[in-house]
Amino acid sequence: GWQVSTKSGSLSYILPCNRLPVQLMSQVRVYTSNGQKKDLGSEDTNGSARGEAQHKAETGRQDTNNAGQKQSSPKPIQVKVKAVLKKREYGPKYTQNNFITGVRAINEFCLKSSDLDQLRKIKRRSPHDDTETFTVYLRSDVEAKSLEVWGSPEALTRERKRRKEAEIKYRENLFRNQRLLWEYKEFFGNTKPRSSTAAMFFKGPGKVVMVAICINGLNFFFKLLAWVYTGSASMFSEAIHSLADTCNQALLALGISQSARTPDPSHPYGFTNMRYIASLISGVGIFMMGAGLSWYHGIIGLLHPHPVESLLWAYCILAGSLVSEGATLLVAINEIRRSARAKGLSFYQYVVQSRDPSTNVVLLEDAAAVLSVAVAATCMGLTSLTGNPYYDSVGSLGVGTLLGTVSAFLIYTNTEALLGRSIEPEQLQKLTELLESDPVVRAIHDVKATDMGMSKVRFKAEVDFDGRVVTRSYLEKQDIEQLLQDIQQVKTLEELEAFMLKHGENIIDTLGAEVDRLEKDLKQRNPDVRHVDLEIL
Repeated sequence: GWQVSTKSGSLSYILPCNRLPVQLMSQVRVYTSNGQKKDLGSEDTNGSARGEAQHKAETGRQDTNNAGQKQSSPKPIQVKVKAVLKKREYGPKYTQNNFITGVRAINEFCLKSSDLDQLRKIKRRSPHDDTETFTVYLRSDVEAKSLEVWGSPEALTRERKRRKEAEIKYRENLFRNQRLLWEYKEFFGNTKPRSSTAAMFFKGPGKVVMVAICINGLNFFFKLLAWVYTGSASMFSEAIHSLADTCNQALLALGISQSARTPDPSHPYGFTNMRYIASLISGVGIFMMGAGLSWYHGIIGLLHPHPVESLLWAYCILAGSLVSEGATLLVAINEIRRSARAKGLSFYQYVVQSRDPSTNVVLLEDAAAVLSVAVAATCMGLTSLTGNPYYDSVGSLGVGTLLGTVSAFLIYTNTEALLGRSIEPEQLQKLTELLESDPVVRAIHDVKATDMGMSKVRFKAEVDFDGRVVTRSYLEKQDIEQLLQDIQQVKTLEELEAFMLKHGENIIDTLGAEVDRLEKDLKQRNPDVRHVDLEIL
């Protein structure tokens, strides 16, 4: 069997096949960044002597047992372990190498711009598309400067608290001044040029909504007069239908105006979904006001029928309503056809996917209005011919059912849009192939592309970058001969560490530049992609 003699730093193995003692001596040296070294596998002189004496004794006993055989001298095998740098402990919180912008330095550390002039300025790659580089400062330098200016951390904390209170008072005064300014404009008149938000209502979906508001408001007024004159349940349902359409389209106009607001810190992706929210509330309103009241009035008419007065004026108003609602319907259809053609979609796909919720609501409401006018006119005609008021009540129930169907469709489509559905598989495949065809990308995983509403897409993917291509891209921008000379001048561990840290940071910057390039290419080739998040795997 194996005979093992173990001592710190010295191992002696007796091989049973040839009885040759082989001594394995290993020493591990750990180098720190200052060039010092420590011998972890060595023993003192006394320990080595004891190990050698024990080894000789075991060798003598082996010679006695194997007399007559030739003995060969033991050959020690030296094992070298490569030197490594001592691991640096950074602790749970390390901000000494962090960079911050000048705006953060002024706001968070209560400094002036003149205080920053004395600090080291570092040019870094800008995260914004409109600039290539911007200036940052070392956080440690800014913290030291703030302590120099304010004297102590306690004084800095007090100054921050004072500025926070001043900011709150400023906001209160700003709100008060805005209200005074609004009252001033109301009294003297507003001569400010028309804003871009107001201009939205003179083209596209805004124009369709405004036309629908005006027409449905007039229809409600005349239908209400006809119901008061005739007492028809179907005419009452039509009046309620027009009122519901007017209120819902006013809500759509509010959603369009709110969706044009610029993003703020509380809503970094903007207010685009306000259109979907307004359309969702509109669908609920159609169901409650339109369908609910129509069903209620129809049921009351069935339970307590009463004779209907002359329907001549009701027919005239229904005819005018049919013409006006049909005109609004044609405006909505033309707008959807134009938008669908621009997106490369069919009319049906554009409506079902709720690409433009405001126009969709107008389209469906006006289509339901045209059909409900036909239903109401038919039931009222049957009541006039037969004298039976039940037909009129059945017409009211039919209009309510039609409105309920439209509201259910609007609620479903807008809920799907607000939940954040994925884009079409063909478009997602196109984006994936664009990334995979780039030489710097090895593979992509966990791809997600979400439709944020109004043809705005957010793309996210885990990207496995090819480090060799990234490094070559960095080397192509360097002076290779100078780089070779720098390598040849490296003699000590300190020089090697400095060399590697310098070029390692530059390679990381090159990787960041490659990420920015890929994001820019995705946005340029796919205008619908507004936000790109590429995570390095």
